[in-house]
Amino acid sequence: MKLVRYGRIGKEKPGLIDEFGKLRDLSAHVSDFSGANLSDKVLRKLAKIDPETLPVVRGNPRFGVPVAKVGKFIGVGLNYADHAKEAGLPIPSEPIIFMKAITCLSGPDDPIMLPKGSKKTDWEVELGVVIGARARNVSEEDAEKYVAGYCVVNDVSEREFQLENGGTWDKGKGCDTFGPVGPWLVTRDEVWDLDKLDLYLEVNDKRMQTGCTETMIFKVPQLVAYISRFMTLEPGDIIATGTPPGVGLARKRFLKKGDFVRLGIAGLGEQQQDVIGYQEF
Repeated sequence: MKLVRYGRIGKEKPGLIDEFGKLRDLSAHVSDFSGANLSDKVLRKLAKIDPETLPVVRGNPRFGVPVAKVGKFIGVGLNYADHAKEAGLPIPSEPIIFMKAITCLSGPDDPIMLPKGSKKTDWEVELGVVIGARARNVSEEDAEKYVAGYCVVNDVSEREFQLENGGTWDKGKGCDTFGPVGPWLVTRDEVWDLDKLDLYLEVNDKRMQTGCTETMIFKVPQLVAYISRFMTLEPGDIIATGTPPGVGLARKRFLKKGDFVRLGIAGLGEQQQDVIGYQEF
């Protein structure tokens, strides 16, 4: 299934995309896609519903983050061999993990806002993993059982804040709008080969990133098992699993007001974002 949350910010409703690409309303069957509603039991129940019986949503509503009430947004750094090479850094012996503030989460087509004083805002297309069941010290062999599904993530990063201002990476990773997720959550039963997913990202219609999950250093089961050693993963937590080569840091080219970003992953959908200047809310 392709599960979505659609509508105005803070007023999103649950829905699904049918085989013909139509958006259908699921609010009569599930309150939202958060917590216990991401369990295998609930997802199996939803999968039994004939999409033809669900109301079609008219127009082109905004899509929000396909998961509600995200508790943790976890990033993985330098997880593609070709990206580590372009950065001139050694292959990590263990996964590099960091946290992105949940306040950075935004819909897949919401604008990216340059932070106040930003000079080096960058892009990173990534495979997102959505946890569906509590995971604590799980094995690699069992890890995928704890996954509800997969999605596209743009791990937007301000490199000066992240790398040049001292301290941890978090400062450059959690700015408002730095976590576009979606357009939908594809349940794990529909993603057959996690090691063969093509990723891409364009800025102003120029290809910047082209990659494949086959060059990931640590695969999804390894990451879920590893992270669950250090923190309990709860349903609705999102893991961004790293990015392929072609980031702005390597190109010495960063986002500016007026840029247009498009990115996607085969089978998981596409995002697009306008880049805007800093705005007070």
